[in-house]
Amino acid sequence: MNTKNYILVCMALLLSLSLFPQQRKQKRADTLFNKFSFVKAAKLYRELVQDNYNRNYATRKLADSYALLRDPRNASRYYKSAVKQKDVPVEYYYKYAQSLRGMKKYDESQIWLQRYKDSGGVVDTDDFSKDLNFITSVFGAKQQYFLDRVRFNSKYSDFGAFEHDGLVYFASSRDEGVAIKRLYGWDEQPFLDIYVTKAGSKRNVDHTAKLKGDINSIYHDGPVTITKDGKTMYFSRNNFKDDIELKDKNGLTNMKIYRATKVDSLWTNVEDLSINSDDYSTQHAALNVDETKLYFTSDRPGTHGGSDIWTADIAPDGSLGNIQNLGDVVNTEKAEGFPFINNEGVLFFSSDGHTGLGLLDVYAAIKGEDEESIVDVINLGVPVNSNKDDFAFSMNQNGITGYFASNRQGGRGSDDIYAFHREPALHVEGVVTDAINTFPIVGAKITLFDENDNQIAFMETDDNGYFQINIDRNQDYKIVANQDKYIEDYREFTSKDLQTELTSIGANLLLNPVQDVVKLAEIDLNTIYFNFDSHVIRADAEAQLNKIVSLMQNDYPEMVIRIESHTDSRGTLSYNDKLSIDRANSTYEYLISKGIDPSRITEHQGFGERKLTNGCQDGQKCEEKQHQLNRRTQFIVVKME
Repeated sequence: MNTKNYILVCMALLLSLSLFPQQRKQKRADTLFNKFSFVKAAKLYRELVQDNYNRNYATRKLADSYALLRDPRNASRYYKSAVKQKDVPVEYYYKYAQSLRGMKKYDESQIWLQRYKDSGGVVDTDDFSKDLNFITSVFGAKQQYFLDRVRFNSKYSDFGAFEHDGLVYFASSRDEGVAIKRLYGWDEQPFLDIYVTKAGSKRNVDHTAKLKGDINSIYHDGPVTITKDGKTMYFSRNNFKDDIELKDKNGLTNMKIYRATKVDSLWTNVEDLSINSDDYSTQHAALNVDETKLYFTSDRPGTHGGSDIWTADIAPDGSLGNIQNLGDVVNTEKAEGFPFINNEGVLFFSSDGHTGLGLLDVYAAIKGEDEESIVDVINLGVPVNSNKDDFAFSMNQNGITGYFASNRQGGRGSDDIYAFHREPALHVEGVVTDAINTFPIVGAKITLFDENDNQIAFMETDDNGYFQINIDRNQDYKIVANQDKYIEDYREFTSKDLQTELTSIGANLLLNPVQDVVKLAEIDLNTIYFNFDSHVIRADAEAQLNKIVSLMQNDYPEMVIRIESHTDSRGTLSYNDKLSIDRANSTYEYLISKGIDPSRITEHQGFGERKLTNGCQDGQKCEEKQHQLNRRTQFIVVKME
């Protein structure tokens, strides 16, 4: 092999090997981004930008990560690059304008806002003009949550909906259908009780739907959370004993978290937890994903403001310890409460101390690089949040639907429960497979195009032939797969009119192999099998022939080939004819000796010097390496299956 070709082959091999970790890195970055782990995601996107891998996509996601980390300087830096990209989504003009606004570059921000409008973007001028932290507007620029109707609200206070095993548990002061109502002096509404109804129920919920067992008392009860196995419930309740309220030194009755177990379909064995006290409130229980930590709200000593979110470890025997305040990234000098952890480990909570749209707003915590620490919080934006109190957010196990409560205008009572569904991240995924042997194709290049044939992203398939690329909803796409050994193929698909719950679109691709033994067996194109005036198989040629044996035995057991051998121009025509036949016979016999069925080799012919690959005919002055290129054996595919 000459030096130039050797270098090119080595470079191609190194490039192929380097792309595998890059596509894995992009997949990891997207996963972290979707889990609100923006610190880690930003690090990986930054590395992808530096390595020039899928640079446009990585730049946009890096800018989004910084925006969601409330870092307008870095967000602006990468949005500036993003808006220069050809066919960049117009929403990035808006995002760039917002990041400039976050840096108080108002004139420049208005220029890009106007460009966003000129490109067809729609701006809520009232919302944009609010003097909010820019991140609220960025996060709310593309609506994530959509409201669904709830039919079991009442004219009283309803909140704290939590769905488990097809049932919705919630706190309500309705007590409808009861002749005598005990009223809470603060707002002259009945005391809260816990109710349960079927998810999606259209029926009215009255006193007959109260939770059965020992949970509901004559004072406030609720909201609740339940372990995944459905056997243990944590719930809030007024501090009382023997039907008498217990008051603190200021004459106030505090809240406590209690634990109950389910026995024969009834909730009983109510237990006062060790984290409680008569001197301060402990309420709003929530469990982490593996149920080893209890999150709760309390105004205990060490609280930053009116109330803070705390955690306690749950030991295998159920005992609680290691009580910790979540810290001042989450907790402010005002009130935080109603923690909830979704199935991806993201903390949601309500606060009136962080920058928001109104009074209490719902926020999500942003994880740090170690995925344990919290580095910032983001406002969920509209329609979850409003200019009133929005709280008691929960998400179902499907990660798509859930509930929150609000006292916004348009509700039925003082506090109402709202159901939501969200549009989760959507991706296209699939496996690229050899159409003949159905083996997965490793290292196939996958390129994603939009409906205008603009390239959006690319990656390579992994060791299982698998690929995954994040996409937007309501778009038409084309995905193309190619690899040197195969004929390119593509598939068109759409993300329009999909069910919200759908998070993945399948796009498997079958590639037909090229009918080229050299490519399929990865034979070095410049390997010369025979020395001058010889038909002996050289040692280096054996290695290449063994690749063909493996190809025919393992990859394509139905492949049929023919053999053509050649010589250089030196020597007589008749002598070269015989020499090429000898070379064809040597090649044929070698393959047969390795177990290839003779019926799979239709011919083994010699063509002498009749098919030279270059101009080294008789009488031409050529160097040895040029003559050597003609001393070769070729393999022609007759059929693949």
